[in-house]
Amino acid sequence: MNNDTICALATPAGGAIAIIRISGKEMFPILLRIFKSQSVSYETIGQLPTRSLHYGNVVFPSNEQTSSQIIDEVLVSIFKNPHSYTGEDSAEISCHGSSYIIAKILEVLIANGCRMAEPGEFTQRAFLNGKMDLSQAEAVADLIASTNKATHQIALSQLRGNFSSELSKLRNQLLEMTSLLELELDFSDHEDLEFADRDTLLELAKRIDNRITSLAHSFETGNAIKQGIPVAIVGKTNVGKSTLLNRFLHEDKAIVSSIHGTTRDVIEDNIQIHGVTFRFIDTAGLRSTDNEIEKIGIEKAYQKMHEATLILWVVDSLPNNLDIKEFKKQTESKTLIIVRNKIDLEEAPKEETISGDIDNTVYLQVSAKYNINIDRLEEVIYRAANIPAITQNDVIITSARHYHALLHAKDSIQRVIEGMQNNLSGDLLAEDLNLCIEQLGTITGGAITTEETLQNIFSHFCVGK
Repeated sequence: MNNDTICALATPAGGAIAIIRISGKEMFPILLRIFKSQSVSYETIGQLPTRSLHYGNVVFPSNEQTSSQIIDEVLVSIFKNPHSYTGEDSAEISCHGSSYIIAKILEVLIANGCRMAEPGEFTQRAFLNGKMDLSQAEAVADLIASTNKATHQIALSQLRGNFSSELSKLRNQLLEMTSLLELELDFSDHEDLEFADRDTLLELAKRIDNRITSLAHSFETGNAIKQGIPVAIVGKTNVGKSTLLNRFLHEDKAIVSSIHGTTRDVIEDNIQIHGVTFRFIDTAGLRSTDNEIEKIGIEKAYQKMHEATLILWVVDSLPNNLDIKEFKKQTESKTLIIVRNKIDLEEAPKEETISGDIDNTVYLQVSAKYNINIDRLEEVIYRAANIPAITQNDVIITSARHYHALLHAKDSIQRVIEGMQNNLSGDLLAEDLNLCIEQLGTITGGAITTEETLQNIFSHFCVGK
Protein backbone atom coordinates (compact mmCIF):
# COMPACT_ATOMS: atom_id res chain seq x y z
CA MET A 1 0.00 0.00 0.00
CA ASN A 2 1.23 3.49 -0.83
CA ASN A 3 2.12 5.33 2.41
CA ASP A 4 1.70 8.83 0.97
CA THR A 5 -0.51 11.25 2.85
CA ILE A 6 -3.51 11.93 0.65
CA CYS A 7 -6.14 14.65 0.45
CA ALA A 8 -9.36 15.21 -1.49
CA LEU A 9 -12.65 17.05 -1.48
CA ALA A 10 -15.18 14.74 0.21
CA THR A 11 -18.36 16.70 -0.60
CA PRO A 12 -20.00 17.77 -3.87
CA ALA A 13 -18.94 21.15 -5.19
CA GLY A 14 -21.39 24.03 -5.00
CA GLY A 15 -22.61 23.75 -1.41
CA ALA A 16 -22.35 26.34 1.34
CA ILE A 17 -19.91 24.13 3.27
CA ALA A 18 -17.20 21.80 1.93
CA ILE A 19 -15.23 19.04 3.66
CA ILE A 20 -11.66 18.25 2.66
CA ARG A 21 -10.32 14.94 3.96
CA ILE A 22 -6.65 14.17 4.79
CA SER A 23 -5.22 10.75 5.69
CA GLY A 24 -1.76 9.26 6.15
CA LYS A 25 1.19 8.96 8.49
CA GLU A 26 2.32 12.58 7.84
CA MET A 27 -1.14 14.03 8.43
CA PHE A 28 -0.28 15.73 11.75
CA PRO A 29 2.98 17.39 10.62
CA ILE A 30 1.26 18.70 7.49
CA LEU A 31 -1.80 19.89 9.40
CA LEU A 32 0.34 21.74 11.95
CA ARG A 33 2.05 23.67 9.16
CA ILE A 34 -1.16 24.94 7.55
CA PHE A 35 -3.68 25.07 10.43
CA LYS A 36 -3.37 27.72 13.12
CA SER A 37 -5.44 27.19 16.24
CA GLN A 38 -5.15 27.85 19.96
CA SER A 39 -6.03 24.22 20.72
CA VAL A 40 -3.74 22.49 18.20
CA SER A 41 0.05 22.85 18.39
CA TYR A 42 3.22 20.75 18.42
CA GLU A 43 3.01 20.77 22.21
CA THR A 44 -0.63 19.63 22.47
CA ILE A 45 -0.77 17.16 19.59
CA GLY A 46 -0.06 14.13 21.77
CA GLN A 47 -2.84 15.03 24.19
CA LEU A 48 -5.52 15.68 21.58
CA PRO A 49 -8.35 13.16 21.88
CA THR A 50 -9.47 11.35 18.75
CA ARG A 51 -12.75 12.50 17.26
CA SER A 52 -12.21 16.05 18.54
CA LEU A 53 -13.23 19.28 16.82
CA HIS A 54 -11.03 22.41 16.62
CA TYR A 55 -11.62 25.97 15.38
CA GLY A 56 -8.90 27.94 13.57
CA ASN A 57 -7.57 29.24 10.27
CA VAL A 58 -6.05 27.51 7.27
CA VAL A 59 -3.10 29.63 6.13
CA PHE A 60 -0.34 29.83 3.59
CA PRO A 61 2.71 29.13 5.82
CA SER A 62 5.06 32.08 6.33
CA ASN A 63 8.62 32.13 5.01
CA GLU A 64 11.50 34.56 5.04
CA GLN A 65 9.84 36.81 2.45
CA THR A 66 6.17 36.71 3.50
CA SER A 67 4.06 36.31 6.60
CA SER A 68 1.32 33.68 6.81
CA GLN A 69 -1.88 34.53 4.91
CA ILE A 70 -5.31 33.32 6.03
CA ILE A 71 -7.23 31.31 3.44
CA ASP A 72 -10.35 30.58 5.48
CA GLU A 73 -11.78 30.15 8.96
CA VAL A 74 -12.44 26.43 9.40
CA LEU A 75 -13.34 23.61 11.76
CA VAL A 76 -10.97 20.62 11.79
CA SER A 77 -12.06 17.17 13.00
CA ILE A 78 -9.18 15.01 14.28
CA PHE A 79 -9.23 11.20 14.02
CA LYS A 80 -6.22 9.36 15.39
CA ASN A 81 -5.33 5.89 14.16
CA PRO A 82 -6.81 3.35 14.41
CA HIS A 83 -10.03 5.20 15.28
CA SER A 84 -10.63 6.68 11.85
CA TYR A 85 -12.35 5.74 8.60
CA THR A 86 -9.08 4.70 6.98
CA GLY A 87 -7.38 3.33 10.11
CA GLU A 88 -4.70 6.03 9.70
CA ASP A 89 -4.24 9.46 11.28
CA SER A 90 -6.92 11.51 9.54
CA ALA A 91 -8.51 14.93 9.59
CA GLU A 92 -11.48 16.59 7.95
CA ILE A 93 -11.38 20.33 7.24
CA SER A 94 -14.84 21.93 7.14
CA CYS A 95 -14.49 25.16 5.15
CA HIS A 96 -16.72 27.51 3.20
CA GLY A 97 -17.88 26.03 -0.11
CA SER A 98 -16.27 28.63 -2.40
CA SER A 99 -14.50 26.92 -5.29
CA TYR A 100 -11.61 29.38 -4.80
CA ILE A 101 -11.25 28.48 -1.10
CA ILE A 102 -11.41 24.74 -1.83
CA ALA A 103 -8.76 25.04 -4.55
CA LYS A 104 -6.46 27.10 -2.31
CA ILE A 105 -6.72 24.70 0.65
CA LEU A 106 -5.94 21.72 -1.60
CA GLU A 107 -3.08 23.72 -3.10
CA VAL A 108 -1.51 24.47 0.29
CA LEU A 109 -1.96 20.85 1.41
CA ILE A 110 -0.18 19.55 -1.69
CA ALA A 111 2.56 22.16 -1.33
CA ASN A 112 3.21 20.87 2.20
CA GLY A 113 3.44 17.16 1.45
CA CYS A 114 0.01 15.76 0.53
CA ARG A 115 -0.95 14.36 -2.83
CA MET A 116 -4.40 14.18 -4.38
CA ALA A 117 -6.16 10.91 -3.62
CA GLU A 118 -7.08 8.52 -6.41
CA PRO A 119 -10.78 7.61 -6.84
CA GLY A 120 -11.84 5.37 -3.96
CA GLU A 121 -8.44 5.51 -2.27
CA PHE A 122 -9.77 6.42 1.19
CA THR A 123 -12.06 3.38 1.16
CA GLN A 124 -9.28 1.24 -0.31
CA ARG A 125 -7.07 2.19 2.64
CA ALA A 126 -9.90 1.36 5.03
CA PHE A 127 -10.07 -2.12 3.48
CA LEU A 128 -6.30 -2.66 3.48
CA ASN A 129 -6.08 -1.52 7.11
CA GLY A 130 -8.80 -3.95 8.18
CA LYS A 131 -11.46 -1.35 8.93
CA MET A 132 -13.90 -3.10 6.62
CA ASP A 133 -13.95 -6.11 4.33
CA LEU A 134 -14.35 -5.99 0.57
CA SER A 135 -18.14 -6.39 0.58
CA GLN A 136 -18.46 -3.49 3.02
CA ALA A 137 -16.15 -1.36 0.89
CA GLU A 138 -18.39 -2.00 -2.13
CA ALA A 139 -21.40 -1.04 -0.01
CA VAL A 140 -19.94 2.46 0.43
CA ALA A 141 -20.37 3.11 -3.30
CA ASP A 142 -23.86 1.56 -3.24
CA LEU A 143 -24.87 3.75 -0.30
CA ILE A 144 -23.70 6.89 -2.11
CA ALA A 145 -25.54 5.80 -5.27
CA SER A 146 -28.77 4.79 -3.50
CA THR A 147 -31.78 6.54 -5.01
CA ASN A 148 -34.65 5.18 -2.92
CA LYS A 149 -35.48 3.76 0.50
CA ALA A 150 -35.02 0.13 -0.55
CA THR A 151 -31.54 0.55 -2.08
CA HIS A 152 -30.52 2.69 0.91
CA GLN A 153 -31.60 -0.03 3.38
CA ILE A 154 -29.81 -2.78 1.44
CA ALA A 155 -26.56 -0.81 1.17
CA LEU A 156 -26.70 0.21 4.83
CA SER A 157 -27.24 -3.41 5.88
CA GLN A 158 -24.19 -4.50 3.90
CA LEU A 159 -22.08 -1.61 5.20
CA ARG A 160 -22.99 -2.54 8.79
CA GLY A 161 -21.57 -6.00 8.12
CA ASN A 162 -24.74 -8.11 8.03
CA PHE A 163 -23.69 -9.86 4.82
CA SER A 164 -20.15 -10.25 6.15
CA SER A 165 -21.57 -11.81 9.32
CA GLU A 166 -23.51 -14.36 7.28
CA LEU A 167 -20.38 -15.24 5.32
CA SER A 168 -18.38 -15.46 8.54
CA LYS A 169 -20.82 -18.05 9.91
CA LEU A 170 -20.50 -20.08 6.71
CA ARG A 171 -16.73 -19.70 6.85
CA ASN A 172 -16.59 -21.05 10.41
CA GLN A 173 -18.75 -24.03 9.49
CA LEU A 174 -16.57 -24.79 6.48
CA LEU A 175 -13.49 -24.44 8.67
CA GLU A 176 -14.97 -26.98 11.08
CA MET A 177 -15.56 -29.43 8.23
CA THR A 178 -12.08 -28.85 6.81
CA SER A 179 -10.48 -29.41 10.21
CA LEU A 180 -12.36 -32.67 10.78
CA LEU A 181 -11.39 -33.99 7.36
CA GLU A 182 -7.76 -32.97 7.92
CA LEU A 183 -7.79 -34.97 11.15
CA GLU A 184 -9.34 -37.93 9.37
CA LEU A 185 -6.51 -37.87 6.83
CA ASP A 186 -3.76 -37.34 9.42
CA PHE A 187 -4.94 -40.25 11.58
CA SER A 188 -6.07 -42.58 8.79
CA ASP A 189 -3.69 -45.29 10.12
CA HIS A 190 -5.62 -45.44 13.42
CA GLU A 191 -8.80 -47.26 12.50
CA ASP A 192 -10.12 -47.07 16.06
CA LEU A 193 -10.14 -43.24 15.97
CA GLU A 194 -13.07 -41.43 14.35
CA PHE A 195 -12.92 -37.66 14.18
CA ALA A 196 -15.36 -37.05 11.31
CA ASP A 197 -18.87 -38.46 11.67
CA ARG A 198 -19.96 -38.49 8.02
CA ASP A 199 -23.69 -38.20 8.88
CA THR A 200 -23.01 -35.09 10.97
CA LEU A 201 -20.81 -33.57 8.26
CA LEU A 202 -23.44 -34.32 5.62
CA GLU A 203 -26.12 -32.47 7.59
CA LEU A 204 -23.77 -29.55 8.10
CA ALA A 205 -22.96 -29.45 4.37
CA LYS A 206 -26.68 -29.44 3.55
CA ARG A 207 -27.28 -26.51 5.91
CA ILE A 208 -24.42 -24.59 4.28
CA ASP A 209 -25.84 -25.36 0.84
CA ASN A 210 -29.31 -24.15 1.87
CA ARG A 211 -27.95 -20.85 3.17
CA ILE A 212 -25.78 -20.22 0.11
CA THR A 213 -28.81 -20.99 -2.09
CA SER A 214 -30.96 -18.54 -0.11
CA LEU A 215 -28.36 -15.78 -0.44
CA ALA A 216 -27.98 -16.40 -4.17
CA HIS A 217 -31.75 -16.35 -4.72
CA SER A 218 -31.96 -12.93 -3.04
CA PHE A 219 -30.01 -11.49 -6.00
CA GLU A 220 -33.14 -11.58 -8.17
CA THR A 221 -34.89 -9.24 -5.75
CA GLY A 222 -31.79 -7.17 -5.03
CA ASN A 223 -30.89 -6.64 -8.66
CA ALA A 224 -34.45 -5.65 -9.53
CA ILE A 225 -34.52 -3.11 -6.69
CA LYS A 226 -31.11 -1.72 -7.61
CA GLN A 227 -31.78 -1.41 -11.34
CA GLY A 228 -35.49 -0.60 -11.07
CA ILE A 229 -38.27 -3.16 -11.58
CA PRO A 230 -39.10 -3.15 -15.32
CA VAL A 231 -42.78 -2.67 -16.17
CA ALA A 232 -43.71 -2.91 -19.86
CA ILE A 233 -46.76 -0.93 -21.03
CA VAL A 234 -48.12 -2.78 -24.06
CA GLY A 235 -51.29 -2.95 -26.11
CA LYS A 236 -52.80 -2.02 -29.45
CA THR A 237 -52.40 1.42 -30.97
CA ASN A 238 -54.39 4.35 -29.62
CA VAL A 239 -55.51 2.71 -26.36
CA GLY A 240 -53.74 5.32 -24.19
CA LYS A 241 -50.37 3.74 -23.36
CA SER A 242 -48.43 6.99 -23.73
CA THR A 243 -51.06 8.94 -21.79
CA LEU A 244 -50.74 6.38 -18.97
CA LEU A 245 -46.94 6.75 -18.95
CA ASN A 246 -47.24 10.53 -18.78
CA ARG A 247 -49.69 10.20 -15.89
CA PHE A 248 -47.25 8.00 -13.95
CA LEU A 249 -44.38 10.44 -14.57
CA HIS A 250 -46.45 13.59 -13.97
CA GLU A 251 -45.01 15.09 -17.15
CA ASP A 252 -45.63 14.93 -20.91
CA LYS A 253 -42.67 12.79 -21.83
CA ALA A 254 -44.37 10.65 -24.48
CA ILE A 255 -46.11 12.19 -27.50
CA VAL A 256 -49.88 11.65 -27.33
CA SER A 257 -51.91 11.64 -30.55
CA SER A 258 -55.09 10.08 -31.94
CA ILE A 259 -53.05 8.98 -34.98
CA HIS A 260 -52.41 5.23 -34.90
CA GLY A 261 -48.74 4.25 -34.62
CA THR A 262 -47.54 7.53 -33.05
CA THR A 263 -45.18 5.73 -30.65
CA ARG A 264 -42.57 3.89 -32.70
CA ASP A 265 -39.67 3.61 -30.27
CA VAL A 266 -39.29 2.57 -26.66
CA ILE A 267 -39.63 5.35 -24.07
CA GLU A 268 -38.43 4.63 -20.50
CA ASP A 269 -38.42 6.48 -17.19
CA ASN A 270 -38.50 5.73 -13.47
CA ILE A 271 -40.94 6.44 -10.66
CA GLN A 272 -40.91 5.41 -7.02
CA ILE A 273 -43.77 3.59 -5.36
CA HIS A 274 -43.42 3.09 -1.59
CA GLY A 275 -39.65 3.61 -1.77
CA VAL A 276 -39.08 1.14 -4.63
CA THR A 277 -38.02 2.24 -8.13
CA PHE A 278 -40.13 0.99 -11.04
CA ARG A 279 -38.86 1.45 -14.58
CA PHE A 280 -41.83 2.04 -16.88
CA ILE A 281 -41.39 1.25 -20.57
CA ASP A 282 -43.83 2.63 -23.13
CA THR A 283 -43.81 0.55 -26.31
CA ALA A 284 -45.10 0.78 -29.87
CA GLY A 285 -48.70 -0.28 -30.44
CA LEU A 286 -49.17 -3.93 -31.37
CA ARG A 287 -50.79 -4.26 -34.79
CA SER A 288 -50.16 -5.48 -38.33
CA THR A 289 -48.38 -2.87 -40.43
CA ASP A 290 -46.37 -2.51 -43.62
CA ASN A 291 -44.33 0.41 -42.26
CA GLU A 292 -40.76 -0.84 -41.75
CA ILE A 293 -39.94 1.63 -38.95
CA GLU A 294 -43.14 0.78 -37.08
CA LYS A 295 -42.32 -2.94 -37.48
CA ILE A 296 -38.99 -2.37 -35.73
CA GLY A 297 -40.82 -0.62 -32.89
CA ILE A 298 -43.24 -3.54 -32.54
CA GLU A 299 -40.34 -6.01 -32.43
CA LYS A 300 -38.83 -3.94 -29.61
CA ALA A 301 -42.19 -4.04 -27.81
CA TYR A 302 -42.13 -7.84 -27.76
CA GLN A 303 -38.49 -7.77 -26.63
CA LYS A 304 -39.37 -5.47 -23.71
CA MET A 305 -42.26 -7.78 -22.78
CA HIS A 306 -39.74 -10.60 -22.54
CA GLU A 307 -37.38 -8.52 -20.35
CA ALA A 308 -40.03 -7.02 -18.05
CA THR A 309 -41.03 -8.31 -14.63
CA LEU A 310 -44.56 -6.91 -14.84
CA ILE A 311 -46.69 -6.26 -17.91
CA LEU A 312 -49.44 -3.64 -18.13
CA TRP A 313 -51.73 -4.70 -20.98
CA VAL A 314 -53.67 -1.53 -21.83
CA VAL A 315 -57.00 -2.16 -23.56
CA ASP A 316 -60.14 -0.12 -24.31
CA SER A 317 -62.55 -3.05 -23.75
CA LEU A 318 -62.43 -6.15 -21.58
CA PRO A 319 -60.78 -9.02 -23.49
CA ASN A 320 -62.32 -12.47 -23.28
CA ASN A 321 -60.60 -15.39 -21.60
CA LEU A 322 -59.40 -16.86 -24.89
CA ASP A 323 -57.71 -13.56 -25.84
CA ILE A 324 -56.13 -13.36 -22.37
CA LYS A 325 -54.79 -16.90 -22.58
CA GLU A 326 -53.38 -16.24 -26.05
CA PHE A 327 -51.73 -13.03 -24.82
CA LYS A 328 -50.27 -14.78 -21.78
CA LYS A 329 -48.54 -17.29 -24.05
CA GLN A 330 -46.39 -14.37 -25.20
CA THR A 331 -45.64 -13.17 -21.66
CA GLU A 332 -44.07 -16.38 -20.32
CA SER A 333 -46.37 -16.59 -17.29
CA LYS A 334 -45.26 -13.17 -16.01
CA THR A 335 -47.65 -11.23 -13.81
CA LEU A 336 -50.11 -9.59 -16.20
CA ILE A 337 -52.11 -6.51 -15.19
CA ILE A 338 -54.96 -5.78 -17.61
CA VAL A 339 -55.72 -2.06 -17.59
CA ARG A 340 -58.98 -1.05 -19.28
CA ASN A 341 -58.44 2.63 -20.06
CA LYS A 342 -60.78 5.46 -21.13
CA ILE A 343 -63.61 4.74 -18.69
CA ASP A 344 -64.17 8.50 -18.72
CA LEU A 345 -65.89 8.02 -22.10
CA GLU A 346 -68.66 6.01 -20.44
CA GLU A 347 -71.57 7.65 -18.65
CA ALA A 348 -71.54 5.04 -15.89
CA PRO A 349 -68.65 2.52 -16.04
CA LYS A 350 -69.94 -0.89 -15.02
CA GLU A 351 -68.13 -3.27 -12.71
CA GLU A 352 -66.33 -5.95 -14.71
CA THR A 353 -64.40 -9.03 -13.68
CA ILE A 354 -62.41 -11.68 -15.47
CA SER A 355 -64.37 -14.90 -15.43
CA GLY A 356 -62.71 -18.25 -14.85
CA ASP A 357 -59.34 -18.99 -13.30
CA ILE A 358 -56.46 -17.25 -15.07
CA ASP A 359 -53.26 -17.31 -13.01
CA ASN A 360 -51.13 -14.21 -12.40
CA THR A 361 -53.68 -11.87 -13.96
CA VAL A 362 -55.10 -8.69 -12.41
CA TYR A 363 -57.79 -6.43 -13.91
CA LEU A 364 -58.45 -2.74 -13.24
CA GLN A 365 -60.45 0.04 -14.91
CA VAL A 366 -58.85 3.50 -15.15
CA SER A 367 -58.85 6.80 -16.96
CA ALA A 368 -55.30 7.90 -17.63
CA LYS A 369 -56.53 11.20 -19.08
CA TYR A 370 -58.49 12.20 -15.96
CA ASN A 371 -56.38 10.42 -13.31
CA ILE A 372 -59.15 8.01 -12.31
CA ASN A 373 -57.94 4.96 -10.32
CA ILE A 374 -54.27 5.68 -11.12
CA ASP A 375 -53.42 5.57 -7.40
CA ARG A 376 -55.12 2.17 -7.18
CA LEU A 377 -53.14 1.00 -10.21
CA GLU A 378 -49.86 2.03 -8.56
CA GLU A 379 -50.84 -0.01 -5.48
CA VAL A 380 -51.64 -3.00 -7.69
CA ILE A 381 -48.27 -2.68 -9.42
CA TYR A 382 -46.42 -2.48 -6.09
CA ARG A 383 -48.21 -5.57 -4.70
CA ALA A 384 -47.69 -7.50 -7.95
CA ALA A 385 -43.92 -6.89 -7.72
CA ASN A 386 -43.98 -8.90 -4.47
CA ILE A 387 -41.10 -6.96 -2.93
CA PRO A 388 -40.46 -8.06 0.66
CA ALA A 389 -40.32 -5.46 3.40
CA ILE A 390 -36.63 -4.53 3.71
CA THR A 391 -34.94 -3.47 6.93
CA GLN A 392 -31.34 -2.60 7.80
CA ASN A 393 -30.88 -6.14 9.13
CA ASP A 394 -31.89 -7.98 5.95
CA VAL A 395 -29.25 -9.53 3.72
CA ILE A 396 -30.08 -9.08 0.04
CA ILE A 397 -27.48 -9.48 -2.70
CA THR A 398 -27.26 -6.71 -5.31
CA SER A 399 -23.78 -7.30 -6.75
CA ALA A 400 -23.35 -9.58 -9.78
CA ARG A 401 -19.83 -10.35 -8.52
CA HIS A 402 -21.19 -11.61 -5.21
CA TYR A 403 -23.92 -13.57 -6.99
CA HIS A 404 -21.52 -15.43 -9.27
CA ALA A 405 -19.19 -16.19 -6.35
CA LEU A 406 -22.14 -17.67 -4.44
CA LEU A 407 -23.11 -19.80 -7.45
CA HIS A 408 -19.56 -21.19 -7.69
CA ALA A 409 -19.53 -21.83 -3.93
CA LYS A 410 -22.87 -23.63 -4.25
CA ASP A 411 -21.48 -25.87 -7.01
CA SER A 412 -18.55 -26.79 -4.75
CA ILE A 413 -20.61 -27.59 -1.65
CA GLN A 414 -23.02 -29.66 -3.72
CA ARG A 415 -20.09 -31.73 -4.97
CA VAL A 416 -19.11 -32.22 -1.32
CA ILE A 417 -22.64 -33.46 -0.54
CA GLU A 418 -22.62 -35.83 -3.50
CA GLY A 419 -19.15 -37.03 -2.52
CA MET A 420 -20.27 -37.82 1.03
CA GLN A 421 -23.30 -39.66 -0.24
CA ASN A 422 -20.98 -41.73 -2.46
CA ASN A 423 -18.40 -42.28 0.33
CA LEU A 424 -15.57 -40.43 -1.39
CA SER A 425 -12.28 -40.11 0.48
CA GLY A 426 -11.57 -37.12 2.70
CA ASP A 427 -8.88 -35.67 0.46
CA LEU A 428 -11.30 -35.35 -2.48
CA LEU A 429 -13.94 -33.80 -0.25
CA ALA A 430 -11.40 -31.38 1.21
CA GLU A 431 -10.52 -30.16 -2.29
CA ASP A 432 -14.10 -29.10 -3.02
CA LEU A 433 -14.45 -27.63 0.47
CA ASN A 434 -11.41 -25.46 -0.16
CA LEU A 435 -12.90 -24.32 -3.47
CA CYS A 436 -16.09 -23.33 -1.65
CA ILE A 437 -14.06 -21.41 0.92
CA GLU A 438 -12.08 -19.63 -1.79
CA GLN A 439 -15.23 -18.51 -3.62
CA LEU A 440 -16.80 -17.10 -0.46
CA GLY A 441 -13.45 -15.50 0.37
CA THR A 442 -13.47 -13.54 -2.88
CA ILE A 443 -16.57 -11.69 -1.66
CA THR A 444 -14.99 -10.33 1.51
CA GLY A 445 -11.37 -10.41 0.35
CA GLY A 446 -10.23 -13.12 2.77
CA ALA A 447 -9.67 -16.88 2.79
CA ILE A 448 -8.96 -19.59 5.34
CA THR A 449 -5.24 -20.11 5.80
CA THR A 450 -3.35 -23.25 6.78
CA GLU A 451 -2.54 -21.62 10.11
CA GLU A 452 -6.23 -21.11 10.87
CA THR A 453 -6.99 -24.74 10.08
CA LEU A 454 -4.21 -25.91 12.39
CA GLN A 455 -5.32 -23.54 15.13
CA ASN A 456 -8.86 -24.87 14.86
CA ILE A 457 -7.65 -28.46 15.08
CA PHE A 458 -5.51 -27.86 18.15
CA SER A 459 -7.98 -25.67 20.02
CA HIS A 460 -11.09 -27.77 19.43
CA PHE A 461 -9.88 -31.34 19.26
CA CYS A 462 -6.98 -31.48 21.71
CA VAL A 463 -4.62 -33.36 19.40
CA GLY A 464 -1.83 -34.98 21.44
CA LYS A 465 -3.88 -36.14 24.40
